[in-house]
Amino acid sequence: MKKLESSLKNMLLVLTGVTAISVALLAYVNELTKEPIEQANAKTLSDAVSAVVPGFDNDPIAEKKMQEVNGVQYAVYPATKGGEYIGAAVEATAMGFGGELKVLVGFDAEGKIIDYSLLSHAETPGLGSKAADWFKKGNRGDITGMNPGEAALTVSKDGGKVDAITASTITSRAFLSAVNAAYAAYAGQETADGTTGATSKNVEQPADSAAPEAADTLGAK
Repeated sequence: MKKLESSLKNMLLVLTGVTAISVALLAYVNELTKEPIEQANAKTLSDAVSAVVPGFDNDPIAEKKMQEVNGVQYAVYPATKGGEYIGAAVEATAMGFGGELKVLVGFDAEGKIIDYSLLSHAETPGLGSKAADWFKKGNRGDITGMNPGEAALTVSKDGGKVDAITASTITSRAFLSAVNAAYAAYAGQETADGTTGATSKNVEQPADSAAPEAADTLGAK
């Protein structure tokens, strides 16, 4: 009996030791990779800002502002050239078919969409993942030049002017919901001269934009 108790005690001590060592190793590895990951993410964001609102000579990321809309905080990166406001890049998220979808949208000084970058998503490869390019200039769902302040962007299936990604209506609705939210944050910000040059009307987000409708099925996705 004593031998059994001794063996159990030794096993517990060994397991405790192994667990402690494993935790320490994981913490060490996390610390080693933390900075490289942060640097990679920073470069990705910097490149995206330069792509969606080009031509600035300031540092939009260093001048980042947080804008609250309906209780949600949005990151706004103001762009200026020669001290003159030329637009901004805004981060926004929405729930797509497979999970959270994060987009960076660039607006000019009048509130028109210049370009966008899909920063992250969990959409189906070959279907919802097409959002990375589908809505760019020259493509079927092109949203460049549109101003969400004049009319919220919605897919044609919902009476809007934007063609949804084939077999990915849910993803398309989520993407446009994020773009509309980005515009709402953009229109609510204050620049050095007190104006963005954009109107803030008609920027309501469609209700349950990412929720499946009867016509949307897993097979259609």
